[in-house]
Amino acid sequence: MTLNLVFKALNDQTRREILELLRKKEMTAGEIAERFSISGPSISHHLELLKRAGLIEAEKQGQYIIYSLNTTVLDDMIKWAMQLGASSGKK
Repeated sequence: MTLNLVFKALNDQTRREILELLRKKEMTAGEIAERFSISGPSISHHLELLKRAGLIEAEKQGQYIIYSLNTTVLDDMIKWAMQLGASSGKK
């Protein structure tokens, strides 16, 4: 994971909404796409960026790919932000 990819992925409202959906339950791309009024290829693009950033995981189950939230990356990001905040108080 690189923080640049994570921040790029989080910089889009649609991707943040996808993360919110996956926070509640695992979903297929089709289930995710049903929640948005954008094209399937656009949803695939968003999912690919989230996957490259390590924010979601994809697991093939039969003919479907099931997407889930990868909380490890979010935990690492929070840890980094807390360390950054703690070090900013030192002068």
